[in-house]
Amino acid sequence: MKFKKILAILLAVVLVAATFAACSSGGDDTGGSASGEKTHIYVLTASEDHGWTGSVAKFAKEKAQEINDAGKYSAEVITATDAADQITQVEDIVAKNEKNIAVVIQPMDDTVQSAIQQLVDNNIPYVAFDRIIDAVSSTAVSNVKGDNSGIGAGAAAYFVENGMQPGDRVYVYQGDTSSVTTLRDEGFTQYLLGEKEFNGATIAADKQWTQEQIDSAITFSGAMNWSRSDTKTSYETLMGDPSNAKIKWFYAEDDELAMGILEALNGGGIADSTKQAIYETKPFITGCGGLDEYYEVLRGNSYQEIAGQIGGVMSVTYSPSMIQTAIQDMVDHLDGKEVTQDHVIACENVTPENVANYQSFT
Repeated sequence: MKFKKILAILLAVVLVAATFAACSSGGDDTGGSASGEKTHIYVLTASEDHGWTGSVAKFAKEKAQEINDAGKYSAEVITATDAADQITQVEDIVAKNEKNIAVVIQPMDDTVQSAIQQLVDNNIPYVAFDRIIDAVSSTAVSNVKGDNSGIGAGAAAYFVENGMQPGDRVYVYQGDTSSVTTLRDEGFTQYLLGEKEFNGATIAADKQWTQEQIDSAITFSGAMNWSRSDTKTSYETLMGDPSNAKIKWFYAEDDELAMGILEALNGGGIADSTKQAIYETKPFITGCGGLDEYYEVLRGNSYQEIAGQIGGVMSVTYSPSMIQTAIQDMVDHLDGKEVTQDHVIACENVTPENVANYQSFT
C-alpha cells in the first residue's frame, strides 16, 4: 500500500513539472502565445486609394509583409471605406473570440471610439495611429502621430528665416475643422509668440510677435477640406482684390493646398496685372505631408516658371509611412519591450536644398 501511495505522489509531481515546462516554453517560441499559436496583428486603415490616407495602407502592407516574412508573428491589413465600415470590422474581430490577437488602427473618425472600447473590454491590445481619440487614448499600448503643432512651428520658423517681420500679413490655408487643424494653427502662432520651439530653438527675441499682431495680421481661410480645388478657387477669389497681391507669406497646412495655390498661379483665374504684382512681392508658400507632386516642385522638376518668380516653396514632413512605426510599436509590445504611449514623431522642414533626403508619396 505504501508503495502505491509513493508511486502516485511521484506521478503527480512529474505531471505538474511537465505541464509547467510546456507552458514556459510556449511563450519563447510563439511570440507570447501559451497555446503555441502565433499572435496575429490586424492592421485597420483607410482604403488604399490615393493621396495621404491611401498611402498609409500601402506602407502598412509593406510592414505586414515584413512581419510575415520574419515568422514570429502574422499580420494582415484590412481597409475601410468609412467609419461605419471600420466599426463593423472591429466588431467582427471581437466576435471571432480569437486568442493571441492584437490591433493597430487608424480611426476613420471619432465615432470609432465605441469600437475601440470593445477592444479594451475584451483585453485586446491596440495601437492607435494618426487620429487619436482622447476619450480612449489612455487605454492604448501606444498613440502614434505626427507632430501637428510642430508643423505650424516649422512653417513659422521658415518664414522668419526668410525675413518675415512681426506684423507682416500672413494667410493660412486650413485643412478642416478637426483637432489636426487646431494644432497646426496653434503651433504657428505659438512659435511667433516665443512660446514654442522648432528644431530645438525658439524665435529670436527681436522677431517675436505680440498677440495683437497675431490677431490683426494673420488671416485664416476656414476649412479647405484638404482640397486642392477648393484652395485654388479660394486663392483666385482672394486675388480678386489686387491689394492682396502684397501678401508675402502663405502657410498651407497640406501639400495638396499648396498645390492649389500653384495651380491658381498657373491658370487663368487671376488677372495678369495681379500676377505681376504677386511675383513682385515674391511670396513664400509652405505645405506639409510629402506629396510627390509637390516634392517635384522642390526638386526643380515642375512649376519652375512659377517657382522661379516667387520667394520659395517648402514642405514640413508628415509622412504616411509613420504607420510602420505604429505597427512596430505593437511588435515591440508583444516582444515585451517598453513602448512610449504618447509617441509623437518629430517633423522636419523639407526645402529644395534637402528634398533628396526625404521619401515622398503619390
